Amino acid sequence: MTGTWTDGGGAVRPLRIVRLANFVAPASGGLRTALRELGKGYKAAGHEPVLVVPGERVSDVETEQGRVITLPGPLLPGTGGYRVLADRPRVARLLEALAPDRLEVSDRTTLRWTGKWARRARVPAVMVSHETADGVLRTWGVPEGAARRAADALNVRTAHTYARVVCTTEFAEREFVRIGARNVVRAPLGVDLSERHPALRDERLRGVYARVDETLLVTCTRLSVEKRPGTALDALEALVRRGRRAVLVVAGDGPLRPRLEQRARERGLPAVFLGHVTDRGLLGALQASADVCLAPGPAETFGLAALEAMACGTPVVVSASSALPEVIGAAGAVAADHGAAFADAVEMLLDRPFEERRRVARARAECFGWGTAVEAFLAAHDATPAVRGSGLRDDSLHGGGLRGDSLQRGAR
Repeated sequence: MTGTWTDGGGAVRPLRIVRLANFVAPASGGLRTALRELGKGYKAAGHEPVLVVPGERVSDVETEQGRVITLPGPLLPGTGGYRVLADRPRVARLLEALAPDRLEVSDRTTLRWTGKWARRARVPAVMVSHETADGVLRTWGVPEGAARRAADALNVRTAHTYARVVCTTEFAEREFVRIGARNVVRAPLGVDLSERHPALRDERLRGVYARVDETLLVTCTRLSVEKRPGTALDALEALVRRGRRAVLVVAGDGPLRPRLEQRARERGLPAVFLGHVTDRGLLGALQASADVCLAPGPAETFGLAALEAMACGTPVVVSASSALPEVIGAAGAVAADHGAAFADAVEMLLDRPFEERRRVARARAECFGWGTAVEAFLAAHDATPAVRGSGLRDDSLHGGGLRGDSLQRGAR
């Protein structure tokens, strides 16, 4: 990849970083958050971020994360509102008109063709791996061997097509290591440590959903097959059968919601389905007011919702099959992918002193500031801040973060 541009006097020139993403719906969670925060960071660093996403109609607006262009894209049946940028000629014409200095793509299936476009246009391009291909295939019922072979074939083409592949955790990187890819960069995601904090805990809000003698569980996830939200209901049922008074609040929407609601009614489970919570302040207060958050997705490669909960001082139970054990460290608990194991993990966390488990959760979240994430992603683009005093390394603004080889590595 070419280096950051400079003018004749050696000053860094702003780069136009065009970002393409599919599977971003109004009710999206982690990906939407990551795109927003990275865009804000690029903009604060003096660069020009442009995000292109699918939607119902054309729009072109300037936002806090930079310019956001929406192109019409068809709905994918059974996904609960996901759309894709299906009109390749139109996307290609837009890319040509935008004339990017860098290209960043967040979909390695339907948008993989943009890597070839970038090569022809001599635009350095990176692909961001937001999920493991074999993990997603397994959640859809593909046998492990077949899922691995299909993932390897896909990943070989991806690694050959793009200048770099960005993985957010070692877990996500492993499937590229397996195929011998040498252009992988590790870059973490982050959490807004000022927006999410333990002081958001609200006893009145907690009282809306649970009594003082009840355990309040919360899961914030898309209700789709790959997220395995049914495991949270299984855990609730196991806890209730053991005699623990517990309530589960589900924040999220998706194609499985009607089925999950019906199941909760039929089994008499104390579960409340809020749908997609648009009020981020309310969502933060809910996360902070819970006793334990559940993150059952087995194919998660980072888990922003889990990290947000920890920033609010709430420990998280995560799937042992995902990347989240790497993210949460000792601040939560790891469980096998079934309800009884999740219930065991919940009870283990509740055995810890209240203040201790909240303090440890917050301390772990403070290792992941968005400033560190933005620096790592810009490094993947061979870009540096184009303005002095951008504050990307200011821990007071971005909550600190892990640095060095533990979370970021150059192309191998």
